[in-house]
Amino acid sequence: MGIESIVSLLVIGAVAGWLAGLIMQGRGFGVIGNIAVGIVGALIGTYVLGALGIMIGGTWVSAIINSVIGAVILLFIIGLVKKA
Repeated sequence: MGIESIVSLLVIGAVAGWLAGLIMQGRGFGVIGNIAVGIVGALIGTYVLGALGIMIGGTWVSAIINSVIGAVILLFIIGLVKKA
């Protein structure tokens, strides 16, 4: 994995985590937390959308959309666990 891949992963993760925090109304975790949520969200989004047979595409915009979907799912689950 080259330096460009790592930087793009961090940027896409940060954007996806930030957008998911906005969508879930204030459930963001700061810059580092948003990057982590976005990266884990990308994994969750890839798994969930793949299991449903949904293919968004191969561009960086589709990577952000995929990551946001997964990050929203992750923040929803975290919200449920915090309430319990």
